[in-house]
Amino acid sequence: MRPIRIALTKGRLEKKSVELFTQMGLDCSALIDKGRRLVLPVGDYEVVLAKAADVITYVEHGVCDIGIVGKDTIVEHSSDFYEVTDLGIGKCDFALAGPKGKDFFAGYNVKRIATKYPTVARNYFEGKDMDIRIIKIEGSVELAPLLDLADAIVDIVETGTTLKENGLEVIEKIMPISARVIVNMASMKLRKEEIEKFLNDVEVAKEKIK
Repeated sequence: MRPIRIALTKGRLEKKSVELFTQMGLDCSALIDKGRRLVLPVGDYEVVLAKAADVITYVEHGVCDIGIVGKDTIVEHSSDFYEVTDLGIGKCDFALAGPKGKDFFAGYNVKRIATKYPTVARNYFEGKDMDIRIIKIEGSVELAPLLDLADAIVDIVETGTTLKENGLEVIEKIMPISARVIVNMASMKLRKEEIEKFLNDVEVAKEKIK
């Protein structure tokens, strides 16, 4: 039987996860010095490095048993898996932001919202009973209000520096985000003991790095 396989989001969460795995007593040398390899041995586990949305796909289809991914991706691409643990790392917020000093909610015109997260934006404005037009942007959403393509943006905000440098400000925070552990439904039944051990070790390590 293959080792328990963990899909890990590349980039910022990858670095934070290395710290967590190290506290769990796992050998992360292959993950730290990975070269171009995408499947890596980490202790008794196999780690697969992937983009955030792909982490969910791999866990949903069972090719990975466990995933570490941001709540932002889970909300935008929700699917069939168990969300089991909030790791408390990679903390930031979904926020509505717009040009500084401008009253976004004034007037009756249909607001144009630029975002990489149309589901999150749609749900947020439905809750406010507002008519909006969503413009999907893949790159820097901060550009959209500067080019008068949008009245505001819905995006992830960590420090707010990028907003400030582009004459934007947070209008309203939508929801907090952090990294979560997700588990494939079949794996949770078939490899319950191994997965529970991993989750228990995660909980202990979390307390150490608080």
